[in-house]
This record gives sequence, C-alpha cells and structure tokens, in this order.
Amino acid sequence: MAKKTIAVVGATGAQGSGLVRAILADASGGFAVRALTRSPQGDKAKALAAQGAEVVAGDVDDAASLRRAFEGAHGVFCVTFFWDHFSPEKESAQARAMAQAAKDAGVAHAIWSTLEDTRERVPVSDPRMPTLMGKYKVPHFDAKGESDRVFRDLGVPTTCLRTSFYWDNLIHFGTGPKPGPDGELVFTLPMADKKLPGIAAEDIGRCAYGVFKRGAELVGKTVGIAGEHLTGAQMAAELARALGRKVGYNAVSFDAYRGFGFPGAEDLGNMFQYKAEFEKEYCAARDLQFSRSLNPQLQTFAQWLAENKQRIPLS
Repeated sequence: MAKKTIAVVGATGAQGSGLVRAILADASGGFAVRALTRSPQGDKAKALAAQGAEVVAGDVDDAASLRRAFEGAHGVFCVTFFWDHFSPEKESAQARAMAQAAKDAGVAHAIWSTLEDTRERVPVSDPRMPTLMGKYKVPHFDAKGESDRVFRDLGVPTTCLRTSFYWDNLIHFGTGPKPGPDGELVFTLPMADKKLPGIAAEDIGRCAYGVFKRGAELVGKTVGIAGEHLTGAQMAAELARALGRKVGYNAVSFDAYRGFGFPGAEDLGNMFQYKAEFEKEYCAARDLQFSRSLNPQLQTFAQWLAENKQRIPLS
C-alpha cells in the first residue's frame, strides 16, 4: 500500500524538523514526508533529503508555492514564524494562505500549530495588561488563535495543536540562567509561584506525528501538549542539578519583564502574565497524560537538560 504523504511547513525549523524526523524514523508507520523549505539547496534541507525526505520549495508568503507543495498530500502541518518579523498581521496572512492551500489541495488532515487568543479572557479594554499594536494583548498568541477559525470556516479538516513554552528557548532565545553581580547563576521568569507548561521543541513534532497517526479521531478538535508543568523555582532546581552549579530563581514582576527592552519584551511580559493569571486553565489545556499518549518518547525537563545542558549559554 502506498504511503500517505505529510507535507510539513517549516521542515528545517524547530517544530517541523521534529515532525520530519518522527516520520522518517517510523519506517512502518504508513507515512512519507514532503519537507517544505524556502531554501531547498540549503544544508539543512540537503540533510533531510539524505535521510529520505522529499524536499520541495515552499514559502508561507507565496500562496502559489504552498498550493504546489500541498498537492496530492494526505496531510499538512502548518506553522508560522512570528519571531522572524514580529507582525501579527503577516502571521494571519500566512495562516490564511496555508488554510486556503490545504482547502484547494483537498487534504484529509491539517494540523495547525496554534495558541490561545488571549483577548477572549483579557479584552483589549482590560487594563490589567497593556494593549499592544493597538489591538492585541499577546500579539504572537492572538494572531494564531484568531486564525483557528480561518481553517474551520474554509472547511479544512483540522486539528488545532496548542503548543507550550519551548525549553529550547534557554538555548536560542536568551532565557537561560545568567550570572548575577555575585557571579551566581540566576534564572529570571515573571511567573511567581505559578506553573509554566514547557516542552522540548523536538517533542512538538513527535506529538504532531501522533495526531496524524490517530487519523480522523482528532479532526475538528483543539488539543494542547506539554512535557511538564513546572514553577520557576522547580526549573531553577533542575537547572542547578544539571549544571552542577547553584541557580537562583528571580521572580520578577510582569512590569519589570515588559521593561527589559529587548525586541518582544512587552509581548512576552504579557504572555507570562496571561499564563500566570490563568494558570489552572492554561495547564489544563495541556494535559501531560494525553501528550504522552501521542508521543511515548515525551521528555521531562530533566531529560531534556541531560541532552542539552552544554548548549545553554551562561553569560
């Protein structure tokens, strides 16, 4: 029987590459992978091709390329790249282009990597946190959540997959522990004693593969995934164990975090405030047992640290 092709947007990125590897690692799983990338001749794309992926050109800003890349696919994995451009409007346009391409291609199953529209709980008029860009509370959440209905309205058979904080941000986004004035490492997070759902980026792709393997069962559903729900103090303790050094937890205020001044600080400050103030609901939407049922290899934070601690910059 011919394998069902899954077209993966962002196949060389954090989420997409994990899904590509999960499909390639399961030779008897009944799926083949078509890896979409803006740079088919790049080293990462060539590496995927060498592992057995079909590599094709595909750009979320080029609707025609998406239609070509999705043609004949059984399923598609759709993801956007807010931190490349910081534009929720661009992210919305990219989501619409992917949804329309999936509709035109007649795919049987789309996974849309999404997050909550925080304005459903914190309206723009709510003064608890600043309104950003005129109409958002957490721009990189809200544009995704707003786009969920685009897939639904077009009639695309879709699973909305709500992800969690990447532990990989400690490597690539500068959120890892840093030395304080006394030289001791400090892990800064504006979450007080609230739990933060987190996950290894690799496991997002593996969970997405688990969704595809469920077939039609999760079509039309919104599901969330996480590897663990941990407080900042618990994360600092795990970091200390892994690094073999003392790591303090610096629970700054939301306002202090918003004022750090790096690109996206206000967006992330609002995000952490939303996660903290709606801890119960946010964690409940990311059930650990369900996540593990999709991905039996699901890593804990300690397991992720054991593999990645040497990659975390500490200065």
